[in-house]
Amino acid sequence: MVRSLLIKDTTKEEREKIVYQALWGNCGSDCEFCSGCDNLGGGRIDGLYQDYIDGKKELAEVNAEYRARFVRG
Repeated sequence: MVRSLLIKDTTKEEREKIVYQALWGNCGSDCEFCSGCDNLGGGRIDGLYQDYIDGKKELAEVNAEYRARFVRG
């Protein structure tokens, strides 16, 4: 069964873990001294996804805002 990633269904600690596991699993870095997200224009993971971690914006919103910076109209 897929677990919900929505803010209402998670704690701050769970959201932080979701972000780090998802991104660490994709890039292979432990994020400690990595600048990979900086190189992609996103900043460090904790900065890029901080609004989700803090419960201010859903994960989908953060991702959509990030992608929108690269779309040419």
